[in-house]
Amino acid sequence: MKNQILIGLALAASLFTSCGDDGTSDIIITDNSTTTTNNNDNNNGGETILLKGNYSSDLVLDAKNQYILDGPVVMEAGTTMQIPAGMTIKANKGTEVYLAISQDAKIVAEGTAAQPIVFTSNSTAPNAGDWGGLILLGKAPTNVVDVTTGATATSEIASLPYGGTVTDDSSGTLEYVRVEYSGGKVDGQSENNGISFYGVGNGTIVNYIQAFEGLDDGVEFFGGTVNASYISVVNSDDDSVDWTEGYNGTLTNVYVKQNLDGDKAFECDGYNTDVGNNSNPINYSAPNVSNVTIEGLGSANGKEAIRLRAGTKGIFDNVVIKGYQEGFDLDGDADVAGSTNDNPTGQGVIDGLLQATNVLFTDVTTEVKNDTGFTFNDTDFVTVNAAATGTDYATWGAGWTRN
Repeated sequence: MKNQILIGLALAASLFTSCGDDGTSDIIITDNSTTTTNNNDNNNGGETILLKGNYSSDLVLDAKNQYILDGPVVMEAGTTMQIPAGMTIKANKGTEVYLAISQDAKIVAEGTAAQPIVFTSNSTAPNAGDWGGLILLGKAPTNVVDVTTGATATSEIASLPYGGTVTDDSSGTLEYVRVEYSGGKVDGQSENNGISFYGVGNGTIVNYIQAFEGLDDGVEFFGGTVNASYISVVNSDDDSVDWTEGYNGTLTNVYVKQNLDGDKAFECDGYNTDVGNNSNPINYSAPNVSNVTIEGLGSANGKEAIRLRAGTKGIFDNVVIKGYQEGFDLDGDADVAGSTNDNPTGQGVIDGLLQATNVLFTDVTTEVKNDTGFTFNDTDFVTVNAAATGTDYATWGAGWTRN
């Protein structure tokens, strides 16, 4: 297999620290790829290859082989991981099993509706949280640090650097990619998501992605400028779509279906309140979101569809929300502007920088809840339109997603 799988190379061990909620743990990552001949699901003479460790050369996966993630897999700067359409990559059960695409590395995962690329559990009886997830890290701005000084932030999983000043940075391509049964916590603390975008730039192509049956968030954006279209999140046990740390991108055609264990369909933070808004000048998340359908389990279940807090801004348009106690819950305060812990979510409404237009509520008890410390009418924030259509998930989600 030569450079494609790096078998036989003696790579130096790399040490990463994973930051937990109340402590830290060390993760030692080495290249332990192994091969078994003629023992894969395709029965076409290929090999079963266990992937684990850091890869300092390109990793081009062969369609005739079966690949299994057997631990942390980190593509180092300057490398590219290429995955053919139709490939299923399985992950052995374990919270420290994930795939990370470092800054200056790329993933090229170009599936099709007929041949999606699938990351899934290797268990015969898979469950949410069986393994970690897919992590992309780029050089686009965040507000965790003052990127104008050259500082970078550190990811929750594997303590990899992310963030910078390159708004059009590219981490590669994700098209028709599904991530299943992800979200395991490292040492029971640090949380994996289905797909995590850390400071990923808008040079990255992201179209047709799904997070299915994850234990934590489905898709989360930690700063960055990446644009994503045709996003499906089904049955996440925490939030479905999450943004924080100054995310400024565009999300188009989003479908969310929640289960009983799910928390919010969207959890939207202007900055990471555990760290502070350290950007210079101070900025907040402010994405544009359009063509959204959110399906809950009915207003009697007591859940909220979209939480907006920590000063986030954002423009929502053409949104359908079905089956929630609360549609939009806005949280914040009216502290003095410029404070590192300022949460002026309501000011965004007043300034016209946080709005929702063309919204259809069905079986929603409270359409807008204002806990921001600012005074405004519901109509200052939301415009109801009975003709709103949301996204046509039945069409674009056909064939490659799971429900």
